[in-house]
Amino acid sequence: MQHARVAVVGGGPAGLMAAGALAERGCTVTVYDAMPSVGRKFLLAGRGGLNLTHSEPLADFLGRYGDRRDPLAPLVEAFPPQALREWAHGLGVETFVGSSGRVFPNEMKAAPLLRAWLARLRAAGVRFAVRHRWLGWAGEAAQGGPVEDHPAPDAANADERQPRPQRLRFATREGEQHVEADALVLALGGGSWAKLGSDGAWVAPLRAAGVEVADLLPANCGFDVAGPAGTGWSAHFLERFRGQPLKSVAARCTDPTGRIHARAGECLISATGIEGGLVYALSAPLRDTLLARGEAILELDLAPGRSLERLAAELARPRGSRSFASHLHSQAGIKGVKAGLLRECVDKAGLDDPARLAAAIKALPLRLLATRPLDEAISSAGGVRFEALDAHLMLRARPGVFVAGEMLDWEAPTGGYLLTACFATGLAAGTAAADWLSHRP
Repeated sequence: MQHARVAVVGGGPAGLMAAGALAERGCTVTVYDAMPSVGRKFLLAGRGGLNLTHSEPLADFLGRYGDRRDPLAPLVEAFPPQALREWAHGLGVETFVGSSGRVFPNEMKAAPLLRAWLARLRAAGVRFAVRHRWLGWAGEAAQGGPVEDHPAPDAANADERQPRPQRLRFATREGEQHVEADALVLALGGGSWAKLGSDGAWVAPLRAAGVEVADLLPANCGFDVAGPAGTGWSAHFLERFRGQPLKSVAARCTDPTGRIHARAGECLISATGIEGGLVYALSAPLRDTLLARGEAILELDLAPGRSLERLAAELARPRGSRSFASHLHSQAGIKGVKAGLLRECVDKAGLDDPARLAAAIKALPLRLLATRPLDEAISSAGGVRFEALDAHLMLRARPGVFVAGEMLDWEAPTGGYLLTACFATGLAAGTAAADWLSHRP
């Protein structure tokens, strides 16, 4: 194992976890990253407070991965949120549970954790090669037959089953370089935040190598709305309310299968539509509906604490000399951006009819026309399909190549679920690569 050379491509949480697991097993590990330094997206994620993980019960936690729960569950169970907290404590970074159940470092920043982590990796012998952009494989070294679920090879077929060393192509400032490795861990991230390195450029070489990759799509993203005059809000509405939060609201939508999804929280009026935590939590069903039908409806409840009947009765009370805005505020508690949104989306006849107005307050339909671009999204869906991997995250089409992090075909809401899965899959891929190398003849 001391002579096993492993290339880890991608210096985010998944890649660094893989590198640590491999170094602990005695492998010679080099982490390659296209950026001038590693962990750039990780650092940006911690700029407003690094949300490492979540403290909710593990069964609920695993449910956040939706239809990818089953392949992710054993990986996260092997490195659950509590283990992640203990790992951080081992680096000298204490954590706390916030009022929402989210887990943060005491200092709220990513930089101290990353510094301590990199120091530990360097002490373990991990090398770093930055400004190295992976271009794929060179020559015939990329070839290798399909493999089963990664058992140890027997003497009779070892030569047939084991590929030649991975010969990797990298673009560097000195020109293209080729690197040989006995095993490869790919942890290049998803398709969002290209300026930080996650540009999805790895899709093409993997598909060319025969790997099944689902299209990368925006996740935890904002949406463009259909306004009264076509696409987007009116100029008057934008001038007054762009960037303002919609607080204490609830939202619901129906996905293409007819399942209803509902959340409560807050969101934000953007230049072209709507974004923010509440919208991100529903972004997957909204995006899937857009793909299936060309548009999606997001219903907002602007007064979740009041019933439709109560609102209708209160709004039907005589207005007297009060203005519409004053009446709406006094009777329904609606003012500011909420009142502006009603004026934007409901015609005058609807505003003047207490029953219709109450119905709009409880279920204001916003017609969504598109997701915001992938590069604006917090994360991405799609990636290497789990069906293209064995149970140990090794590519069936490429023996000795393991995949981790957001390159895999899964998605999750914000709240610590994204980072936790990146840590867990990185650890799993690094451990599996070391196991695979140890079984070689």
